Amino acid sequence: MTGTDYERKEKRLIEEIMELLVTHYGGGLNEDDLDRKIEMLEQAIQVAKMSHAGQFRKSGEPYIFHPLRVAHLAARNWMDFASICAAMLHDVVEDTPVTLAEVEAAFDYEIAFLVNGLTKVTDEKLSREVLRNQTYRKQLLTAIQDVRVLCLKFWDRIDNLQTIGALDPEKQSLIAEETREVYVPLALHLGMGYVTSELDALSLRVLYPRRFERYQEIMEAIREKLQPELRKIRAQINQAFESQKIEALLKDRWRPFSIAAARAASQGFPKLYTMEIDVDRTLDAYTALGLIHGLYPPIPGKLKDYLNVPSQYGFQALQTTVQAGGYRLRIEITTHKLARFNRAGVLAPGFVFRKTSFQELMKSLLEGESVFDTESLRLASTTIQVYTPRGERIILPEGSSLLDFAFEIHEELGLHAARGRVNGKMRLLKARLLDGDQVEIERASKPRALPKWLEWSLTPKARNSIRRYLRSRVREEQSAD
Repeated sequence: MTGTDYERKEKRLIEEIMELLVTHYGGGLNEDDLDRKIEMLEQAIQVAKMSHAGQFRKSGEPYIFHPLRVAHLAARNWMDFASICAAMLHDVVEDTPVTLAEVEAAFDYEIAFLVNGLTKVTDEKLSREVLRNQTYRKQLLTAIQDVRVLCLKFWDRIDNLQTIGALDPEKQSLIAEETREVYVPLALHLGMGYVTSELDALSLRVLYPRRFERYQEIMEAIREKLQPELRKIRAQINQAFESQKIEALLKDRWRPFSIAAARAASQGFPKLYTMEIDVDRTLDAYTALGLIHGLYPPIPGKLKDYLNVPSQYGFQALQTTVQAGGYRLRIEITTHKLARFNRAGVLAPGFVFRKTSFQELMKSLLEGESVFDTESLRLASTTIQVYTPRGERIILPEGSSLLDFAFEIHEELGLHAARGRVNGKMRLLKARLLDGDQVEIERASKPRALPKWLEWSLTPKARNSIRRYLRSRVREEQSAD
């Protein structure tokens, strides 16, 4: 690209960032406040441009385009003015002479706090592995106070993965593996469906390039072959909706690359495609479901209702599979508003974020056996839903025991747990729970925890509580001696 091309690209990105912010937030601000926020962002852009002047990425591209793209991704996903300023400045403290104190003096504490959360820990005396884990801890400690730090880190990582080709293969693999180990499950916990699948697909493309290429070839062949049939099906559905005066947006969603998707590719279209239907109201979604089942026979056992009871990460939609002529077709029906939730999770306007449960998970990971308990984070990403005797829903990692359930309710109940009932049947504390189980814990008169409980428990919350209790007993015994 020529200098003129770079200038045009920079101008276009800045204009689009401004337009997105004004569209999302302009209506809620008076003219003076909006002008101040725009001036602040313009200042952040200028500071970033001056700080990164003369810096280039491995690809030869001027460095400023990285923070610009991160800011653009953040703006597209409803992040606010302070977040976009932090996105522009996220590398100035780490990679230029600008200090955090200077950022705070030029802007404010909020922006400096976000920039600090995105700045890596540095210490020449520490190894790369220790520095990496310390950086994770810093990000999580900051995210407990302000989850925007993690969201900004996701956009940063997406852009890095999209432009990773200039790095040496070993560095690419390290970044991809770290992304899958840490950032993919964190995005999942924040309900960010688009980010979760995008980070995973980009990482796997780095780790398995040949498999990715084969997958893309299969997808393109299926897409080209079935487009005429899909147009026919869309026309039939739209005609049925129009007859009932239901306004709907039909979207094709092809499955992003993943290990599971690559394995399923041999089964063809039914495993790789979902038709997403967005309507105005929840009532319209159920009406649309009835109309589709009237058009095409539904496949038994494939209907899932996440509109009334959202999934554990906030996903809300009706899911069904039908036999549309010679093709088995997966369909997902939701509202326009909920479609935004499903894509952007915690960042979507109006999203109900379970902040307390997220903070508890982050704290339990930081209290784990390792510097950063990535194994517990991974396990917590595959979950089951079980119920108390009163019908309250409890979300636990898949493979959790009665003991995990007791500690999830309260540490005191866990330490007083004697045994439990699962669906009315007596079970030992080590018994594993299944999705949908109703669970009741019987209490002992005195608290206790045995070393073997660490083998029976899975959640970081339970394991941390058991270890604390065992350590306290050891100290008591030593004091008595």
